Amino acid sequence: MGKPSEAQASNNSLTVRDNRTGKVYNVPIVDNSISATEFKAMSASRIPGEREENETEKGLRVSDRGFLNTAVMRSTITYIDGEAGVLRYRGYPIEQLAVHSSHLETAYLLIYGSLPSAAQMLEFESEVMHHGTVHADAEHFCRSFRYDAHPMAILTSAFAYLGSYYREANPSLQGQNIFTRGDQESLALMDKQIYRLIGKATTLAAMAYRVRQGRDFVTPPTGLSYTGSFLYQMDHLGEKNYVPNPVLEKALDVLFLLHADHELNASATTVLQTGSSLVDPYSAIAAGCASLYGPLHGGANEAVIRMLISIGKPENVPAFIEAVKKREKVLSGFGHRVYKTSDPRSFIVRKTADEVFKITGKDELLETAMALHDAAMKDEYFIKRKLAPNVDFWR
Repeated sequence: MGKPSEAQASNNSLTVRDNRTGKVYNVPIVDNSISATEFKAMSASRIPGEREENETEKGLRVSDRGFLNTAVMRSTITYIDGEAGVLRYRGYPIEQLAVHSSHLETAYLLIYGSLPSAAQMLEFESEVMHHGTVHADAEHFCRSFRYDAHPMAILTSAFAYLGSYYREANPSLQGQNIFTRGDQESLALMDKQIYRLIGKATTLAAMAYRVRQGRDFVTPPTGLSYTGSFLYQMDHLGEKNYVPNPVLEKALDVLFLLHADHELNASATTVLQTGSSLVDPYSAIAAGCASLYGPLHGGANEAVIRMLISIGKPENVPAFIEAVKKREKVLSGFGHRVYKTSDPRSFIVRKTADEVFKITGKDELLETAMALHDAAMKDEYFIKRKLAPNVDFWR
């Protein structure tokens, strides 16, 4: 492994000739990947004037600054074929799940590897909803932010804040193996943090929203779905027997489902790296939330809104498109780092949006978005560069 070749290489291996030394190395291929550490054996003498930091004599390095072709783990959770526009969760096409599943059922599928039975689903949903309530002190914490604080800043801080409540879930306090022992107690502890994180996420998000609105916080209701509870906590203004519109409730549930996982994207990778230090789960999720905040990740949809506001109205779309071509304006919500043809989620969101518009009606911002979409899809400049609308454009 990673040593100079002395015998015929296996068919399932990579043969590398180092022209600096003339040595030939055989590197095994496993799951269509090679280990970067194999290249440490490919050392050479430093050339005159070469920077010392290269440490050439300690072996070759593999550079992949944007993680464009680097695998860090073997996973069976999500499969993406960016060239074909395919997204699957545990083997299920995202199009099927969007129609036949729910966000919580899909979350169970992603976490545990299979769709739940009716009894398993009932227990999972019950636990998640039970853990939706937060400590009363959370109100004081959220109120400590300025009235115009960005909701993501509040939410990121709130996840880290949660970690201060659950000492039993902190490896720094309870031992490094509390989640990895593999016994029933360890698995139950892990499950409880899953329930807490999913359950409290929408509660904290609603609280962050209501800080911005200057409204009192709303206790999570009973008897509503996961997304129904979230909408209730955001929009309830004291009305008796208030329930969210079922069309809006379903639309939000589909949006949650579509964003439940997307391989090792920036935020997932951030959580993985942060968690590798054995920090508590809440701090790891807070780090992921901070990554999600950026305009090149989860914040892309906010960038789309700001772009549409700057365009103003449908009549201004042609001038904006010309400015984009001249690199005078930035186009948000088009193209994707992974999907080279189209984002399969964008078609689902567009169809879902049509159902929502039947309830809410359309406004000038939406009309501008549709005009931009239609113009870009017919323009050779965007077609040639495969700049199709992605999921951020429509969410």
